[in-house]
Amino acid sequence: MKEYRTEQIRNIGVIAHSSAGKTSLIEAILYNGGAIERMGRVDNGNSVSDYAPDEIERKTTINCSVCVAEWKGYKLNLIDTPGAEDFYGDLESALRAVDAVIVVIDATTGVEGGTEKVWEVADKYELPRLIFINKMDKENASFENALASLGEILEARTAVIQQPIGKESDFKGVVDLVQMGAFMEAGGNQSEIPSELQDQAEEMREQLIEIAAESDDELIEKFFEGELTDEEISAGLRTGFCANQFVPVLCGTALQNIGVQPLMDAIVNCFPSPLDAKPVKAADGETTYEASPDSSMSALVFKTMADPFTGRLTFFRVYSGILEGDSQVYNATKAQNERIGKLLFMSGKNSVNTPQIAAGDLGVVSKLTQAQTGDTFCKVGQSFQLPGIEFPKPVISYAIRPAREGDDEKLSTTLARMTEEDPAFTIERNDVTQQLLVSGLGEVHLSVIRSRMKDKFGLETEIEEPKVPYQETIRGRANGIQGRYKRQSGGRGQFGEVWINLSPLERGSGFEFLNSIKGGSIPRNYIPAVEKGIRETMAQGVIVGYPFVDAQVELYDGKHHAVDSSDMAFQIAGSFAFRESASQSNPVLLEPIMNVTISVPGQFMGDVIGDLNSKRGRIMDVEQAGKRQVIQATVPLAEMFRYSIDLKSITSARGSFTMEFASYEVVPDEIAQKVIAETKAEAEA
Repeated sequence: MKEYRTEQIRNIGVIAHSSAGKTSLIEAILYNGGAIERMGRVDNGNSVSDYAPDEIERKTTINCSVCVAEWKGYKLNLIDTPGAEDFYGDLESALRAVDAVIVVIDATTGVEGGTEKVWEVADKYELPRLIFINKMDKENASFENALASLGEILEARTAVIQQPIGKESDFKGVVDLVQMGAFMEAGGNQSEIPSELQDQAEEMREQLIEIAAESDDELIEKFFEGELTDEEISAGLRTGFCANQFVPVLCGTALQNIGVQPLMDAIVNCFPSPLDAKPVKAADGETTYEASPDSSMSALVFKTMADPFTGRLTFFRVYSGILEGDSQVYNATKAQNERIGKLLFMSGKNSVNTPQIAAGDLGVVSKLTQAQTGDTFCKVGQSFQLPGIEFPKPVISYAIRPAREGDDEKLSTTLARMTEEDPAFTIERNDVTQQLLVSGLGEVHLSVIRSRMKDKFGLETEIEEPKVPYQETIRGRANGIQGRYKRQSGGRGQFGEVWINLSPLERGSGFEFLNSIKGGSIPRNYIPAVEKGIRETMAQGVIVGYPFVDAQVELYDGKHHAVDSSDMAFQIAGSFAFRESASQSNPVLLEPIMNVTISVPGQFMGDVIGDLNSKRGRIMDVEQAGKRQVIQATVPLAEMFRYSIDLKSITSARGSFTMEFASYEVVPDEIAQKVIAETKAEAEA
């Protein structure tokens, strides 16, 4: 592969709802650019970007994959992204590394739930977008309906650059309104516009010229004075596109390779190069570099993955300067040097060696031991940290354990490696339930993780729904409670006696121990033993075994024996006193309550609120954000373990939510009795 200057590079994310045809479109682009000799198909498992075994098996994109095409003297770095929400961690990684995106729309369905969601992610990164309406040759395909859905659902200001020739099985090609030519066959050779479409094309071209002219003051003056040239139209479209003023719309069919070459021309002519991007700014908001090979080197790791043949692969984008192979760089995130070995350009699973990677380009290095996704590389002796990648928060959790005894250590090691590969996958040990929890973006996400653990590391696992980390506390008081331990079995015995008062504290206060002993009824050296006995009993719980919290214990009297008293005797006496006082103080169960934020299209709001009410949720606020409703609610964690599945069903996958811990609250009596019975039955079993 020849070297390309920064201005000749285009970094493009390809995003869509699942099954809209992203991977097929990339396949056609690679074929047209000469990167492959024949087009593969997702259904046949031989596409360039979907090469992982689980992607081939599931016939869907799971990992973001870099593919490279060369076209008319330009290098197109295309990143295929997952369409399923379960794998949006990789979507975030990809969109952090590109300068613009192609949004693929299925002509038979128009904008779908996944389209809305990937659009929102592109919004977050303020990326210019071009829309390719795909599958124009399919039954029920409608360019007009798909175009209408862009305005109605996405509220996008569109600039139609192509119109279709024919529809459904009669779809033959596209009319390019800039070049005013027809492209009616695979390969994209230009021909005359069909006469029956000439008038409509002229009318649509006038609308396009007006949109292009509005992007530049000089062009708008020329527009009112007379005709714009094709070059001026292209320049206006590029200016407006890069400034995110409108969304160009093209169409075609990727599987038949019709309309793809004009799309590639549009990428070259309209999409920004890395030089058009804003200067590289550090996370501190102060240090900046120009996105140029002449600046000091900075690069961001946007993905890491384990390859069974080459080891660990680290994907990065060089934002400024030049990264050279066989060199040292400073990992500013980890605050340590990294040894860079052989550099690679990747296209799917295929690699090409390169001595260096210049500003704006994407590259790969293997066998780095420390670098992780989101890390910044810079020149040794400098410390320049780029903004990292904000990954979506997990929405579903399961308790995990190895299927075979003795694999606990292997499980810990393997899970750590999986979190390095996929930062949207998290692990945590719950101290209350003693379960190891894995969390992800959906059931399919966690299923794929487990499959990879088995295939790559030979580790089989089992999962179950997590236990709720309940707590215990009291609502009443108990004063003057005695705890006495006496044992005599010949020789020295055991004796300790304590008197305590127990009272509740505010929620979240924890535990408070007051020593009010006067007159030496209990020697000072035995007081810590009393507290220890109480704390150990609190950890074990008094109702059904959950930690006891938010209570104050006052030790105010007791008795001791000069010979028989000991730390152990007073520890047991303290335990007895606490259990008795807790049982007399109206003990109750507490459950974790979550703050939940749900974003849904307006038509689903009633169903979502009804479902939340059935889950014991409390609606705190509802506000409108564009055409979506944002619902703020508090819901018990016990009702939320499978909410991602429920919300997807209720909203046809168009809703999303986040949740975080809010507080602990008392479990209603009816539910508490059920929890107690289930916990006791489990313990007996």
